[in-house]
Amino acid sequence: MSNNKLNIKPAADCRFDLVSLGEVMIRLDPGETRIRTAREFKVWEGGGEYNVARGLRRCFGMRTALVSAFADNEIGRLAEDLILQGGVDMSFVKWMPYDGLGRTIRNGLNFTERGFGIRGAVGCPDRGLTAASQLKPGDIDWEHLFGTLGVRWFHTGGIYAALSDSTPDVVIEAVECARKHGTIVSYDLNYRPSLWKGIGGHEKAQQVNREIAKSVDVMIGNEEDFTACLGLEVEGVDENISNIDVEKFKQMIERAVKEFPNFMATGTTLREVHSATVNDWSAVVWCDGNFYESQAFPKLEILDRVGGGDSFASGLIYGFLTSGDPERAVNYGAAHGALAMTTPGDTTMVTVQEVEKVMSGGGARVVR
Repeated sequence: MSNNKLNIKPAADCRFDLVSLGEVMIRLDPGETRIRTAREFKVWEGGGEYNVARGLRRCFGMRTALVSAFADNEIGRLAEDLILQGGVDMSFVKWMPYDGLGRTIRNGLNFTERGFGIRGAVGCPDRGLTAASQLKPGDIDWEHLFGTLGVRWFHTGGIYAALSDSTPDVVIEAVECARKHGTIVSYDLNYRPSLWKGIGGHEKAQQVNREIAKSVDVMIGNEEDFTACLGLEVEGVDENISNIDVEKFKQMIERAVKEFPNFMATGTTLREVHSATVNDWSAVVWCDGNFYESQAFPKLEILDRVGGGDSFASGLIYGFLTSGDPERAVNYGAAHGALAMTTPGDTTMVTVQEVEKVMSGGGARVVR
C-alpha cells in the first residue's frame, strides 16, 4: 500500500490555492414545485468541479480560479455575473463567439428539482454543444498556469470528462502538466449514467476514468462511483445502495490503492437515503495506509442535496491545505457537505465558523 504523503506547495509560492476545470451551467430551480408545472424558476450557477472552487473561496476564504468556456451571449454573461459574485477568478475562462442560434456553440442549462419525502431529486440538463465541452488540448496555457503562476491544488472530475470526445484529453493534458509542476491533483469520479449513455455507456466510463486515475493524487467519489468508474465492487451492496457496510467499503478502497499506487488519499461520502429529505450522511478518508471516519450525521434533514458531495470535496481539500491532517480534512468535508445541503442551490452559503461549530459538536440552537 502507498506510503506517500501529500506534499503541498507553500501558499507564498503560488498565485492560486486551487484551480478547477469543468463546465458551469445555469441552474433553474422551480423551488417547491416541479419542473413540469413551474411558472417561475430561481437562477443559480453550478457545476461539479466549479462548486469546489467556489466553496473554497466563499466558505473557506482561499484563492481559487476556474478553467472553462462560455458562448459569449447574455446567458454566458449571466453565468459570469454569478461566478464573480462567488469570488472565483475567471482569467482562464475562454469566451467563444455565439452564432445567434446555438447551432455550433451554446451555454448549458440545468433544470433541477430538489425532491421531497418519497419524491427524489430530479435533474434535467440541457447541455448539448456547450462551449466547455468543446475545449480541446492546446486551448489552455497550462504551462503558464501551473509553471509560471503556480497552483497548490488542481481539481477536476468525471462529469467534465464525460461531456465530449475531447474533454478526457483536456483533463489528461491538465493533470499531467499539474503533476509536472508539483501541484496536487484531485478528481471526483461523479458518475452520471445519463452523460455516458450516448457515448459508450459503462464501458467507456471505465476506460476513460481508469486512464485518468493513473495521474490522480486524491481520488474522491461515493461507493457507486468507484464501482461504476473504476470497476471496483463493494461486496454486499444492493443496486439501490440502501445499506453500506463500511468495512466492506474499506476493503474496496484497499484494492483501489493497490491497483493505483499513485493515490495518496481517497475521500468518500457515505449516504443512506431514507427519503429525499432525510439521509444518513458521513465520510471516510484513506491516507497513508490508514482510514479516518468523520463524525456521523444520522437522519440529516436536507433542503437541497445537489452539491453536497462537492461541498464535501471543498471542505476535505481545505483541511488538507491548512493542516495536512486527514482526520481534520474528513471532518471539514463531512460538516461542510452536511451544512451545504440545508440551503438551496448547488453552492455553499455557510461560513467556516459554522462548519467548525458543527465539527465541535455545536447544535442548531438560535444564535443571537
